[in-house]
Amino acid sequence: MNSNTRRQFVKTTAAGLGMLTLPSLLNAENIQPFAKKKIVCVGAHPDDPESGCGGTLAKLSAQGHGVTIIYLTTGEAGIPGVSHDEAAKTRKQEAIGACKILNAKPVFAGQIDGATIADNSTLQHLQSLITAEKPDVVFTHWPVDSHKDHQVASLLTIQCWVRSTSKFALYFFEVCAGEQTMIFNPTDYVDISETQEQKKNAVYCHTSQDPPGIYACGHTSMEDFRGREAGVRAAEGFVRMTGKGMGMIAL
Repeated sequence: MNSNTRRQFVKTTAAGLGMLTLPSLLNAENIQPFAKKKIVCVGAHPDDPESGCGGTLAKLSAQGHGVTIIYLTTGEAGIPGVSHDEAAKTRKQEAIGACKILNAKPVFAGQIDGATIADNSTLQHLQSLITAEKPDVVFTHWPVDSHKDHQVASLLTIQCWVRSTSKFALYFFEVCAGEQTMIFNPTDYVDISETQEQKKNAVYCHTSQDPPGIYACGHTSMEDFRGREAGVRAAEGFVRMTGKGMGMIAL
């Protein structure tokens, strides 16, 4: 069995067993589509989910799936020379505007930008927010990242996945590859050719964060490079978390 045939076999078999994968959710494998699902994305700051997987979130939303973005912080430290309270007000409104473009529901977890904490209390709080959404798929930061807030968001979400009584698929996204996200080798790709502009519009809602600078920090080249890897014009790459008694890996 050649590698392409084996990959198709594993994906099709996984779908038959009811194992939700990103390709099957997007019906990239031309198999029976899933019923409408609930999607959650956990990002450290406003603009992280949009820049990391905004094209995918837009695509899932357009297919009728419910999308919620949980922002761990409100970006309090993200506007130089502005108080945390004022910065939080500005960035919260920017996030709300971005979510309108992506057709997503914003949720704010209440941690502080630059001072995020990973302890039992914050884990329980995030777990309650995620559980309330009853997600089928969750996206979050890759844990090997130079920004500690990104690491905290990732590690808390991983613990929520480990502790969840109802299984959800967990995927990691990348941001500012090479400068923030490191040693990231995607297991899955999503063609965002049709939602690339929608993603950009969502990112550009974050006017306080210099949107051209966000794209200059590798995001334009990331979308192009992942697209080349996937054989499409533009794509986002993801790493799928495996294990937790799933029995097999959906490649």
